[in-house]
Amino acid sequence: MNTTAEATTSFPNGPGAAAVLAAGIGSFALGLFAVLADKIPSIKSWMNFSNLTGPLSGVTTMALIVWLAAWTVLHARWRGREVRFAPVSRIALALLALGILLTFPPIADLF
Repeated sequence: MNTTAEATTSFPNGPGAAAVLAAGIGSFALGLFAVLADKIPSIKSWMNFSNLTGPLSGVTTMALIVWLAAWTVLHARWRGREVRFAPVSRIALALLALGILLTFPPIADLF
């Protein structure tokens, strides 16, 4: 009987983990910037990139910049590496949950 070993190709999960964690960081940044722009007048005026949308234009733009920067840095560090995905996904989900909670007025009004 002739047996041959099949070649398996595995890809490192670092880039995927970087994308997942960056999404959590960006979500948290969105919630944080929303609370800061709502509570601090100087940040509110600074975040007003467009008068059509008010400070929301700066909040979303800055959150996008944070997400992109986090993704770039994490991807560069984890490219070609195998990382433990479970802790990364737990942290990302926690940051996502915090970011969502910070966008709800009853939670944001606690600060």
